[in-house]
Formats: sequence, structure tokens, C-alpha cells
Amino acid sequence: MANDLYQTVTNSIIEAIEEGVKPWECPWQQSPLGIMPANYKTKTAYSGVNVLVLWAVASKVGYQTNAWLTFKQAKELGGNVRKGEKSVSCVFFKNVVQDNDGDESTTTYPMIKPFWLFNADQIDGIDFSDLRPTSEGSTFDPIEKAEKTLLQSGAVIKEQGDRALYVPSQDMIVMPEKARFSNTEDYYTTIFHELTHWTGHPTRLNRDFGKRFADDAYAFEELIAELGSAFINAELNINGTLEHASYLDHWLKILKQDKRAIFTAASQASKAHQWIVNG
Repeated sequence: MANDLYQTVTNSIIEAIEEGVKPWECPWQQSPLGIMPANYKTKTAYSGVNVLVLWAVASKVGYQTNAWLTFKQAKELGGNVRKGEKSVSCVFFKNVVQDNDGDESTTTYPMIKPFWLFNADQIDGIDFSDLRPTSEGSTFDPIEKAEKTLLQSGAVIKEQGDRALYVPSQDMIVMPEKARFSNTEDYYTTIFHELTHWTGHPTRLNRDFGKRFADDAYAFEELIAELGSAFINAELNINGTLEHASYLDHWLKILKQDKRAIFTAASQASKAHQWIVNG
């Protein structure tokens, strides 16, 4: 049972990574409860592997908060989990004392145990209004040219959750609500970054640099997305900000190792830019 539980948790994290679900600093507002997933009743943040599991599920499903409760806790607070909602399997370690054969000594060792959580978004009957952002953010003023570009792309875009990402397995872009961005231009810069990722799908530009850049292929795709967003912004006269500082070292490594890499990245970004703008 223990080995299966380890494998189940590991598989859930692998699946999230393969779908591009990676938490990073973002230009939109987070929940007052914070970025770390926490128990709504005890206000205690989860730790270890449970953080990764809950982050991954929240990003994939698009939950609005990082607040979680067990089925029993939801009942105790006067709420109820909606019928059909699925729980998230997490783990804790319980110390087990075992008597040693042949003597009076004992051995204590940790045993992995499962427990199950539900997000606040899955629960009715409890007022979770205190979990919403303390500020409603800036007033969003749609940019007509940008909105037209998004519409003509035909991309499936959903506003939900705390992170921006493109999910290849569902061929879908997920974005936080517009009002959560500090300004309108940052929203468009972010979504054009994800839209550039979207163009790499096999049914569109079919980008795959795994053989050429091996372990750096993911970072190289991020560079293309960064350039693609910049090219689209320039054409539409948008001056937003989106920095993926965690990739800077990877980008420098790639460019120093391959003098043609920046030409390839720029070429691919231009193709994505043209695909998006020209339809």
C-alpha cells in the first residue's frame, strides 16, 4: 500500500510537469490566504510533497483559492462538499512503534498514510468571501486591436485560477481574471506569451526542439514565447511586462553554446507572431 501511495503522488506531479503546470511569480493578485496551500479551518499551510500535489491540481482544475478542507471539516463548519466532486489524495507520516523480537527494545519508524482534501470551490454552505483578493485590482480597459487578435486566433481561453498557462493535453489557455492584473497591458503581454505557446501545437506550427536542445528544450520554448509576445506587443503598440527570470540562466547557456540559437528562436517567434496576427 505504501509503495502504491508513493507512486500515485509521484505520478500526479509528473503529469503536472508534463502539462506545463509550474508555479512562478506572476503579475496578478493572489488570494489573501497566500500562495501556499493551507487548511481553511486551522489556517495551517501544508508542506512537503503535499504543496506540489495541491498546486498542481489547483492549476489544472482552475480553483480560485489555495484553501482546503477535509470532508469532515467542511461538515463541522456547516458546509457540504457538492455531489460528484473529487477529492485530492495527500499524505502524512505517522510514527509506528514496533517491538523487537528477542529483547525489550522497540523501533520507531514513519509510515506513510493518506488523507483527502477538497478545495473551497468544491464546497457549498460556507462563506469563503474572506479568501478573495483584498483589492479588486485595476480597472480593465480592453484594447480593441488586442481583443480582435485574440478572437481571430480561435484559441480556447478560460479565465480561472491563479496562474497563466497553456495546457497542451487540452489545447487550452488558462488565465487569471482580467481584474487581477496590475494593469491592462500586463494582461495582454501575459496572454500573448501563452498564445505563442499555443501556436506550437502539432496541429499548428508543430514546434519540437527536444532533439536539438535536449534538457534545455523547455527553456528554449519559453524564449520563443517571450519573443513572440514582444513581437505582437510591438505591432499592437502595447507596453506590458512579463519576466521569466528563472529562465535567464538557461537562455544564456543556450545562446553561448549555439550561435544560431537566437536566430532560430527569433524565426520561430516570428512564425508564431504571423500565425496569431494574420490568422
